[in-house]
Amino acid sequence: MIIYNAKIYTLDGENTTYDNGFIEFSGKIKAIGHMSDCPLTTDKAVDAGGAFLYPGFIDAHSHVGVWGNAEGFEGDDGNEISDPCTPHLRAIDMVNPTDLCFNEAVKAGVTTVMCGPGSANPIAGFFSAIKTSGSPRIDKRIIQGSTAMKFAFGENPKMVYRERSETPVTRMATAAIIREQLYKAQRYLKSVDAHNADPETELPDFDIKCDALLPVLRGDIKVHAHCHRADDIFTAIRIAEEFNLKLVIVHGTDSAMIANELKKLNTPVIIGPVLCDRGKPEMLNHSICTAGILSNKGIEFAICTDHPVIPVQYLPLSAGLAIRGGLGAQNALRAITVDAAKICGISDRVGSLEIGKDADFVLFKGNFYDVLETPKSVYVDGSKV
Repeated sequence: MIIYNAKIYTLDGENTTYDNGFIEFSGKIKAIGHMSDCPLTTDKAVDAGGAFLYPGFIDAHSHVGVWGNAEGFEGDDGNEISDPCTPHLRAIDMVNPTDLCFNEAVKAGVTTVMCGPGSANPIAGFFSAIKTSGSPRIDKRIIQGSTAMKFAFGENPKMVYRERSETPVTRMATAAIIREQLYKAQRYLKSVDAHNADPETELPDFDIKCDALLPVLRGDIKVHAHCHRADDIFTAIRIAEEFNLKLVIVHGTDSAMIANELKKLNTPVIIGPVLCDRGKPEMLNHSICTAGILSNKGIEFAICTDHPVIPVQYLPLSAGLAIRGGLGAQNALRAITVDAAKICGISDRVGSLEIGKDADFVLFKGNFYDVLETPKSVYVDGSKV
């Protein structure tokens, strides 16, 4: 299959743009370049008519298919509030791939979403990277099953467990619960490593919570830490430094206030929701200017919707609002494509248009961030959806 006569934004390492180019693909991208190199030797060729061709958009933090669309408690599978520490929970067991909101996502050009549990628990479980279109069996739409471990700081755990008269009801207790479980997992890891080095050393009794945290302690996956307020961000950083964890700040409402510190620490941020009000005290400093400030400081960041807080189909509009707040248009595009993929650890598959990567892309007649624009067509894994 070939699409030709398109203005292509590859977002590859060189930020290559083809003013009049082509892309050849099946499930993966086979070739991409100028029209002068286009091998129009197939009847499966589509004239883009000069449309803009972008990589498929990526929502770096969402809960699509987790809180069922208009279903109430019956479809509410986002927070296991019977236990504040649940690292062993997996997004693959909670996401409903037939949720209507996946269709709304793909119609807006969002081809990949990071989905996982909410922020009720200090340690909530695994996030997964999922395609928004494909098989009704979630296993076949997963890019990576255990992409990140969700931690949560600040108001949400406090509010949930205060209602239950259980720990944590303070920020101190939230941090203590996370530390306690990490210390247990650290000790468990030492015993597992000792057994692997010497099989005669006793293997510890299986502990599913400790076992779930082993890839986090080994640095194989990142911690995505729900934080709004600056002090919560620094608590997450403090714990990450104590246990040598790879950390991403999610939401980061106050991140612009502490941008210099985040730059020194090389801590990436997933900003969002952008299109929202100041719905709780810790969001007092919410601003559409945050992305532009982080960009100017050279901090790695992505933009998310936090669906269903903001419907996933408004991810491009969220990027547009960040542009209105001072972010450059090219960096806004990167924040919902290649930079989102890098932060989420899936850039080997998606996020840019390069040979060998998944054939996920969208075509727009106008600018992707324009509120009046919708995709002309959307492709996921090479199939027009």
